[in-house]
Amino acid sequence: MVIPFASVVNLNQPGHYLHWSIFTVSVANLVIIAVMVIIFGLALLLPFPKGHREENDESDSSRLQERAELAAYNKGFRGENKMWTAKIRNFALRILPPGKLMPDRQPAYVASWIYVFGVATLAALGMVIISGTALAVGGPDWWHTNPLGHFFNSMHLWSVELFMAFMVIHLWGKFWMAAWRGKRTLTWITGVVAFLASIIECFTGYLSQQNFDSQWIATNGKDAINATGLGSFFNLLNVGQMLMWHIVLIPIALVALVGGHVLLVRVRGVSHPLPTKRPHGRAARKALRAADAAQWRGPTKRYDILKEATVATLVVFLLVIGLAAVLSSPDDPPVTVSSWSKIAPADFMGTTASELAGTSETANYGPPYNNGSANVQKIGVSWQMLTGVHQSIDAAQTFVLSPLSKIAPTDPVLKKALATYQAASRSQQQAWNQAYTNALTNVAFGASGPKVPAAKDGPIPVLVSTELILAQSGAIDADLLAQRPFYGSNYTKPLLFIEDGSYFSSLAQGQHLKGAQWGVMNETGSYPGQPWLWLYTLWYQVPGFNSSANVDLIAIYMTGLGTALLLAVPFLPGLRDIPRLIPIHRLIWRQWNSRANK
Repeated sequence: MVIPFASVVNLNQPGHYLHWSIFTVSVANLVIIAVMVIIFGLALLLPFPKGHREENDESDSSRLQERAELAAYNKGFRGENKMWTAKIRNFALRILPPGKLMPDRQPAYVASWIYVFGVATLAALGMVIISGTALAVGGPDWWHTNPLGHFFNSMHLWSVELFMAFMVIHLWGKFWMAAWRGKRTLTWITGVVAFLASIIECFTGYLSQQNFDSQWIATNGKDAINATGLGSFFNLLNVGQMLMWHIVLIPIALVALVGGHVLLVRVRGVSHPLPTKRPHGRAARKALRAADAAQWRGPTKRYDILKEATVATLVVFLLVIGLAAVLSSPDDPPVTVSSWSKIAPADFMGTTASELAGTSETANYGPPYNNGSANVQKIGVSWQMLTGVHQSIDAAQTFVLSPLSKIAPTDPVLKKALATYQAASRSQQQAWNQAYTNALTNVAFGASGPKVPAAKDGPIPVLVSTELILAQSGAIDADLLAQRPFYGSNYTKPLLFIEDGSYFSSLAQGQHLKGAQWGVMNETGSYPGQPWLWLYTLWYQVPGFNSSANVDLIAIYMTGLGTALLLAVPFLPGLRDIPRLIPIHRLIWRQWNSRANK
């Protein structure tokens, strides 16, 4: 493991975990969540600087001036105003004049630290992009081998943690403000969708790391993706595909969503304060809705948007540098077929025999790998079966017989053993496999290699022992990747082979990556993982769900329902009324309310 710029605090040591009721949570993730809650609480309670003197709003005169400027501008282009370009330009100027795009004033009620987290999120996103660009310059494996590259990876990790934390706090604040009021529904929806896109972006980032944690997340996550049928084209085990999604496709969508969200904020303005007393009567509620949708006409104060953005970026930059230097980032080496066969040769030999016998998990998995049914999930309809087989894998042929056949011409003993095995009937092959599996329980290892007690196992000992030699030399890793042309970044076959053994799972167990949390929220060592995935991982801990053969599909459906509810908050009576019933908004706007009540 590379230890760059030796971190002050060593988080590579084993983590600590707490169990409560049905939940098992790492201390590192609890710390992250606790810090977010504390920051949110302080933002509510700490007094906001009064800043510059408030003045009466000049929105009417400002709008008249903007219209006069636009009319004067258009007067010189009367002939061109019929052109598409001119029409689009004029439309843009009408809905988003420079005074809104780059405002120098804001409503006087914007006097709470809660408002800071929007620009803090943007600043953290900027650091994510900068550190990610630095990693891209060095290449996908630079940070594994170079101390400077690892430091940039640490910056990337902690900028992502800050980005997600600030975004969640921003979302909390906007919920308690009921910020969807006043024709701002689309602003709320774009914000939520940007949050969802950020989760997918973070997830693909974890999958692209090519370390042990990414391998474990990929092999476990594939079951949920495959259950939805999406595994036919969104392959978590294909590192190259996940990397392209992470650095190209999702960032484009995320930046577009964030940009659209910011523009909507500029067009509609920030939501007005909720009244301290709930209006009674239809007329009063109608008047309040109209006021919420109207442009703010009350007092305003000076607002230097560029200065705020610069200060936020500087603060985030210093935080990221400090966290990267003090805490570094994890990088447990990945498991390869070679390392597995050397460290746990008996497990490798048993797994190889199970591939030949057709009893391994992969051999019976089902779509998108083959026509098995062991891992097919169905609630009403099976999306796996509908999408069918798209990455055909015959476990015996892919993992054992094909690699062996490539060296058989130079190995007479192996050539004869292969011919004998392939010429035998399926029942005979099964008998040999069963006899060898039984004998393998008493395998012994000496200087000359493994010694399996004699049994009526035909050519199986030759096949398995040769496979072990090839695996330890690295030839099996190379062969399973060489079956793919070009860059060889699709690790589907080697990872499925490794997952079929018990060594991979036991290694994850030692890192607390499996169990109630399904191995997605946790990170190796004492590093925080992905606490923003709590809603998804929650369903794997619910009694009844966690023992279901369809648990992945249940988790997908329930998370989808929760996401739909979050998107639909502005439309659902009761849910959208929570901020009025639990008046946390009074803390946000307490300075404004105290002035208004005088």
